[in-house]
Amino acid sequence: MALVSADTKIAELLTELHQLIKQTQEERSRSEHNLLNIQKTHERMQTENKSQSTCPTSPYYRTKLRGLYTTAKADAEAECSILRHALDKIAEIKSLLEERRIAARMAGVYNDSDPPRKTMRRGVLMTLLQQSAMTLPLWIGKPGESPPPLCGAIPASSDYVAKQGDKVAARVKGVDGDEQWILAEVVSYSHSTNKYEVDDIDEEGKERHTLSRRRIIPLPQWKANPETDPEALFSKDQLVLALYPQTTCFYRALIHTPPHRPQDDYSVLFEDTSYADGYSPPLNVAQRYVVACKETKKK
Repeated sequence: MALVSADTKIAELLTELHQLIKQTQEERSRSEHNLLNIQKTHERMQTENKSQSTCPTSPYYRTKLRGLYTTAKADAEAECSILRHALDKIAEIKSLLEERRIAARMAGVYNDSDPPRKTMRRGVLMTLLQQSAMTLPLWIGKPGESPPPLCGAIPASSDYVAKQGDKVAARVKGVDGDEQWILAEVVSYSHSTNKYEVDDIDEEGKERHTLSRRRIIPLPQWKANPETDPEALFSKDQLVLALYPQTTCFYRALIHTPPHRPQDDYSVLFEDTSYADGYSPPLNVAQRYVVACKETKKK
């Protein structure tokens, strides 16, 4: 019944999202007329100024432009409000989809887009991880608003507890006794013991670990926009843990180049003793899979 209820709610939200998209287009079409008036007014001003090279902008044009720009600002704010409402709907849909996925997994029900890990081919897993990175939402704050915790490089708050189904970097002991950081999924958290239960994302659904909070690093929940919030990104030469391409393990790396655009990845240099300088050539890693390194000493 829970799955049916989630499907119904998702269908309702998708209908609402469709209406918001239509409203956005209507708002944009309505504002285009005013923007065209601004352009034509500037063109007329330039024409008059060329014929009267020493003539300053007349009070008529100053007043007209002030009114046109005031209207344009109001139009942009109205469109922005609709878009933010649409983003909220998308976030709600994604949350419901995740809840439905967890409920289905617990009930032993799977679909083609989320097969059980014990039957999942590695290529499928890598594709799902890539899709997860691509669909991580971009933080879009209001003017003057600071990015929140778990946006890009900004860590979680000290009292933050990752939810069931969240992906995290988890420090576990391997079969050889060595410790490593792996990509894992939160199963549960015990407030009495302050410990997580997590599943290794790449252990065919068999390997479960009980770990203290200090062995868990929550992954970002939003991408940071380099154009508006560069402070929410790791900087060049900063030490991080990054998911090595085509694996599910995090390794120490240095930031080579931060993202320049919202859709860009980090370029990182992984620690690698097989190279003369101790680092690999630059490799791209998505924002979702780059976190602060808790270790300060190189092993």
